[in-house]
This record gives sequence, C-alpha cells and structure tokens, in this order.
Amino acid sequence: MMMAHMTTSASSVLDDKKVFYNRFLLIVAGLGGLLYGVDVGIIAGALPYLEATSGLNAGQLSIVVAAVLLGSVISTLFAGLLADWIGRKWLMALSGVLFVISIPMIALAQGYTPLVLGRLLQGVSAGLIGVVVPLYLAECLTASSRGKGTGIFQWLLTLGIVTAALVGAYFSYRVDVVAKLGDAAKLLAFKDSAWRGIFWVSMPPGVLFVIGSFMVAESPRWLLRRGKRAAALTSLLRSRTEEQANLEISEMEELNASEKAKGSGDAKLKDSLLRRKYVIPFVLACIILACNQTTGINSIIAYNTNILLQSGLSDVAAHWGYVVFTIINFLVTFASVVLVDRKGRKFLLAVGTGGIILSLLCTGTIFLKTEKLRVDAKNAVQSLVKPDQTLTLTYSPEWAKPFSGDDARPRSLVVIYSYGDFRAATPVLRSDDPAGKPIEIKRESSIPANKVVAFFSKPFGNLDAARRAPLRIDNALITPVPAPRNGWIVAITLFIFMAFYAVGPGVCVWLALSELMPTRIRSNGMSIALVLNQAVSTTIAAIFLPTVGKYGYSTMFFGFAACTVIYFVTATWFLPETKGKTLEEIEAHFEGAAKA
Repeated sequence: MMMAHMTTSASSVLDDKKVFYNRFLLIVAGLGGLLYGVDVGIIAGALPYLEATSGLNAGQLSIVVAAVLLGSVISTLFAGLLADWIGRKWLMALSGVLFVISIPMIALAQGYTPLVLGRLLQGVSAGLIGVVVPLYLAECLTASSRGKGTGIFQWLLTLGIVTAALVGAYFSYRVDVVAKLGDAAKLLAFKDSAWRGIFWVSMPPGVLFVIGSFMVAESPRWLLRRGKRAAALTSLLRSRTEEQANLEISEMEELNASEKAKGSGDAKLKDSLLRRKYVIPFVLACIILACNQTTGINSIIAYNTNILLQSGLSDVAAHWGYVVFTIINFLVTFASVVLVDRKGRKFLLAVGTGGIILSLLCTGTIFLKTEKLRVDAKNAVQSLVKPDQTLTLTYSPEWAKPFSGDDARPRSLVVIYSYGDFRAATPVLRSDDPAGKPIEIKRESSIPANKVVAFFSKPFGNLDAARRAPLRIDNALITPVPAPRNGWIVAITLFIFMAFYAVGPGVCVWLALSELMPTRIRSNGMSIALVLNQAVSTTIAAIFLPTVGKYGYSTMFFGFAACTVIYFVTATWFLPETKGKTLEEIEAHFEGAAKA
C-alpha cells in the first residue's frame, strides 16, 4: 500500500524529462501491441491474392496461415527463459528485428517453403512480443501507469488488426481498377504484386518498435537479479523521483532476499503444479484459453475476406467488410476495458460467449442454405486427369453451365483430391472471376517432400506409396454463389460475433488467466496455458480450408458454436468472480474449494 501511495504522490513532482520518458514507455508498449495486431491481421487482406496467384493448394495455404501461430507456440515456450537470459529490453528489440526480417522473406518469396519460413518467423516475433512486452511493462511502469500501459497494449493490438484491414482494402480498390481493364494477364500480375505490397506496407511499425526498444532502459528488476544494483537504480531514476527509486529498489532487494530464503526443497515441493489447491485454477485457466480459440476467432479474422467473398460479396465489398469487422473489434475492446472493473469478468464472459454462440449459429445457417445446393462433379473432373496423373482445369461459366441448369448465378468450385493416403484441396474458385487461374494439380505440390513433413501431415500415411499412387478426385463441389444481399447478412452476423467476442473473451480472458493462477505457479502455469491456447489455434487454422472445402463453411461455424457452449458453461457456472478481489483472496477461494 505504501508503494502505491508513494507512486501516486511522486508522479506530481516528476520533472518534464521523466514525464516524457513515462509517456515514451507507453508509446513503445503501444507499438508492441500494434505490431502484434499486424502479425495477426495482415494475412486476411493478402490471402485472396496469394490464393489466386501462388498455385498453392488449400492445405498449403492453410499451413501458410497457421505458420504464424505455430511460430508463436514455439517462441512462447522459450520467451520466459530468453527474457531471463538476455534481458527484457534486448528481447523486445530481437522480436522487432525478427518481424522486420520476415517481411522481405515473405514479400519476395517465389514458392511455398520461403512463404512458410517467413510466416514462421513472424509468428516467433509475435510470441515473443506477447510475453515480453507485458512483462517489461509490469516491471518498469509505476503502479499508477501499469494498468494504462496494459490497456494501451491491448487496445493498439486491435488497431494493428484495423490497420492491416485498411491496407488490404486499399489494394482491393487498386485490383478492382485493373480488373475493369479486362486484361486477365495484367490482373493476375497485379494480384501477385498486391499481396506482396500488403506485406511490405506492414514493415514500418516493426522498424519503429525496434528503434523504440533500443531507446528504453532495461528492466530494473532484471538488472537487480543480475546483481547490477547501480544500473537498476539508474533505470528507475529515468521514470521516478530519487526518493521513490530508492524506496522501490529497497523493496525489490527485500523480495529477492525472501525468495532466496524460500529456495529449499520443501518450498519447491509446495510450488508444484500438482498440489490440489493449484489444480482447479490451473485446469480452469487451460479450459478457458483453449475454448477462447475454439470460438474460431483467429481463423475468422485470418479468413474473413475469403468468407465474405464466398458469401456473395465482391472483392472490394469483402475487403471493406473486413475493415468494418476490425473497427468493431477496436471500438468494442475500448468499451470492454471500461466495463470490466464495473461489471466483472464472469458477467462479461457469460454475455460474450452467449452472444458468440447465437451469431455463429446464424452464420452457419445462412451458409447451409447455399451449401445444400452443391453439386458433385467428381466424375467429370476425374475424366480430365492426364496419363501422368496431373490435372489442369480452366474454370469458367461455360464449364460450370452443365451443373447449374437454368440458374444463371456464378458458381464456386473446390476440388478435393488425393494421392494415396495424402489428401488435399484446391483453393475455392469463382466462375465469374476474370483472372481466375486454372486449377493445376501435380504430385510434387500435393504430397510431402520428405518423411519428416509427411509425419506431421499424416503420421500413419505411406509416403512411398503416395509417390506412385494415381490421382483420385474425391469430390469436385460446385456451389451457387449467393447474391450480395446474402453476403451482407453474413457480414452483419460476423460483426455481431466480433462485438460479443470483444466485450467478453477479447479482454477478460487475459485478466482471468493472470488472476486465476496462484502467485507461486503463475509464470509456469501461464506458459503452459498459453502454449495450449496457441496449439489449439494452430490446429484450427491448419484444418480450416480443407474442412471448408469438403464440408462447407456451415460445418466450421456450427463446430465453433458447439465448442463455445463449453466456454459458456465454464464461465457461467465454474468460474469465480475475481472483480475487486486481491490475488490472495482468489487463491484462498480455491484452497477452500480443494478442501471441500
């Protein structure tokens, strides 16, 4: 209590230099959040053009999207260790440098492998940022600024997603201008430059974050643990008065001495995650974080433009729909930050998950009406397979006409095929796309390059047999493309989904995670729960396009809704309200539950 009081009273006598530095820390925090949001959101605007020009199948595109999440899983595992080894400041700088390096890797890529490696690097950067920036803020900001810093990080994360959407919308306008010229070759070439340009434009926030990271001081708490008391005091003096800095460093020294005194074998045993009083909050946190991803949030963000295109919107309208989607996220997140300490975490989570279930059911139902009209043309497509077991198919209104009858609406086509045990799907094509590339299926781009990749793709698949197996067309699904009115109805249901997500899980999940975990296991418990969260997100992203190709968008949305029911039940009946309670009171609640 004394510490908080001193922080508040001292803030009024800080000189201009210290006030500026405190604001600069908040700016760096905001840049970290902005960069994280760009990492998450940039693929949505680029994906339709990447899909149209890269020649990658649906499985490969899913891996390109999921690679950023996989990289995030990997780096989250080691972020805490790295932060302790090289320091918070240098890890922030490293995360920014990795992001900057990833941009030319992706934008200059001429094949599948460099695309995946570049996206993996982006994911590693995002994972490091997500851990180290909040950690740095907690250790460097004064108590009066700590909540503001975390709020700015979260809020500007959503701004990063909005920025990525606006960049995508800008390029969609330029693509539309070229499309009106009626030159298919020129349009295809411009789409190729468009997705590359979208990634290039995302580089400046990364450069600014790197510069900002080099200009801030190292965490005083990290310095003191390394025995650098003078450097720790100097770091504190950049943002505090001399009186407060001396008081804070003395408290830090007392805490370090107390932790060393508890470093006996008995104390370590008490810190075990297997103690009963720790198991309940740990399991609750893991369920909440896993369910947070099974709402489909990351995949709905990443594939938003594609979803709206297939629901009936034009390219430009779909990109602007995504812009509105991200702006809703940005605005409602701000409202949620205001409400969370008034209404409580449990209340907002219950309202948010309930609204998510209803909106997902509505979206799935709308898609189901169209997907019921699907026609399977697998026999017609199988007849086009060449003797060398490859396929080239130019999809046009004339080719689709025998499967549409008197219905003049454009049709989408997705081909699900396999070589032996390894199944893949082509990107979804529309018959009214003047720049649509022919479908090209080749063995070398459809099966894993080696047994290591094959194991992760399908652990029990026979790669040697697949290299000799004939090309089999499992399905060639032709679906009517709905009218634009249908597309806007889908867009509205997704806007509602985003609003409910932002007001509940978007903000509350991270507060619940940090508040549920008892103090002694917080770092280890949060790491495990976050890795689980990202692993679930990676898995969903990897299976999204193949599942949509085979079963339709309705199946994915109904699946997300079913998983969110578990989230709703957990939040409503099992999650305790943590609003206004100290961490010790929350821990005592679970200790009482364990004894009961």
